[in-house]
Amino acid sequence: MRFFNTTGPVVAEDHYCIPPLKRLDLTEVRQLIRDKRYFVLHAPRQTGKTSALLALRDLLNAEGNYRCVYVNIESAQALREDVERAMQVILGDLASWARLTLSDEFLTENWSGIFAEFGAGALREVLTRWAQADPKPLVLLIDEIDSLIGDTLLAVLRQLRAGYVLRPMNFPQSVVLCGVRDVRDYRIQSTAENAIIAGGSAFNIRAESLRLGDFSPDEVHTLLSQHTETTGQIFAEDAQNEIWKLTRGQPWLVNALAYETCFKNKSGRDRSQPITAEAICDAREQLILRREIHLDQLADKLKEDRVRRVVEPLLSGGEERHFTDRDLEYVQDLGLVAQDLPYRIANPIYAEVVPRELTWVVQGEFEQETAWYVNDDGSLNVVKLMNEFQTFFREHSEHWVRRFQYQEAGPQLLLQAFLQRILNSGGRIEREYGLGRMRTDLLIVWPQGNQTHKIVIECKILHKSLEQTIADGLKQTAEYMDRCDAEAGHLVVFDRREDRRWEEKVFHRRQVSESGVEIDIWGM
Repeated sequence: MRFFNTTGPVVAEDHYCIPPLKRLDLTEVRQLIRDKRYFVLHAPRQTGKTSALLALRDLLNAEGNYRCVYVNIESAQALREDVERAMQVILGDLASWARLTLSDEFLTENWSGIFAEFGAGALREVLTRWAQADPKPLVLLIDEIDSLIGDTLLAVLRQLRAGYVLRPMNFPQSVVLCGVRDVRDYRIQSTAENAIIAGGSAFNIRAESLRLGDFSPDEVHTLLSQHTETTGQIFAEDAQNEIWKLTRGQPWLVNALAYETCFKNKSGRDRSQPITAEAICDAREQLILRREIHLDQLADKLKEDRVRRVVEPLLSGGEERHFTDRDLEYVQDLGLVAQDLPYRIANPIYAEVVPRELTWVVQGEFEQETAWYVNDDGSLNVVKLMNEFQTFFREHSEHWVRRFQYQEAGPQLLLQAFLQRILNSGGRIEREYGLGRMRTDLLIVWPQGNQTHKIVIECKILHKSLEQTIADGLKQTAEYMDRCDAEAGHLVVFDRREDRRWEEKVFHRRQVSESGVEIDIWGM
């Protein structure tokens, strides 16, 4: 039986999938190959790049106009900047793929002898002799190119560039480099030259850079429908909408949510029962709590300064960007930030993972009992909760905020860590934040029997006068409450001015917005 795939390339016989070649502009790819171009295919991890390359290889070989070989060179990563040993690994892997794909023994029989003669520069000579050995043009697909570093990466790029003028009779007609980022964005530290080399200069023969996109809403629907056609189990319309809302089509996330609900969760294995939006939300929580490898790898990138420069102002809702275009391109290539404006985290699941990851250790150090904030009828006492946080923030915020790597967003992160610790045993938090919003929107979703209660908590940093900040915040909070159909709203104003005493910063009052909504205001 087929299933939703979350590991490795898709296999149509085993997995529900969108045909990989349908996700490429195949007309453009064919034209580039016919025109003897060298080009790049890039996309974030686990979006289907390898599946697309393997499908392209099989198509070209089946048509018979080219010899096409795929090779993954990630195994050379472990050798780092030992160029000669890394080149041995790359040539050995290339020979294996050629033998397995085309039953071509030329490299197996010849690469080691060529390497003995040419050493670290053997790649160009190997490809030259291989191209000459058969009149049919050679197409080479190199996967995980950006797993290489330093002089090893430079050696590969420069040897491909050096042989470019010899194509197609004496060098591959077309080469596709595949990785997370575009080659032109590489900044390669060369130990041998004691310099940073731009990838664009080391590989200035790149004709195009193609990006493999996420699933469209129609593709998400098509993928889910394959499960229904196979098993009879349907995804309710609200469940399909929830999957799109949470993932924005990110392929791994779509497959992971569907697999979690249909195959991992016991209730979802009953094919007579439809998959509901509630089941999708539960699956989301399980993926996050288990810190699945895909999410954990993404979260690990938050430690990098160039990622922090982009993500920190998104978390704080700052008005201005202090990151460079290259910083932005990097986090977009990682898939962490959306490709289009406004600047924002790419999808709600990533938006949930980011603050949780940044506050993971802090959450564990809060000693709070959930029961203390739950009323006798099972409802959440948010006023008591916020009053406790206000006291905590006054006494400990300086110490705690300094512990965050993302100090500009420290107050908001501290509140989220506090709330997350409380809600882990019951409800959940949904978050909205982004550059220029001047606020962070939090929505507490709290189950109570057969009902679900929604409470908005909006965070603002005091930038203007206190009254103007409150006036703006009341309007924004009321609008967010209306959009979420929330029954209660709280506005938190963080005053970070160092010349103010805590007696001036700390207050709690209830005020009515222009639209007539009553909102609690908390000063901190």
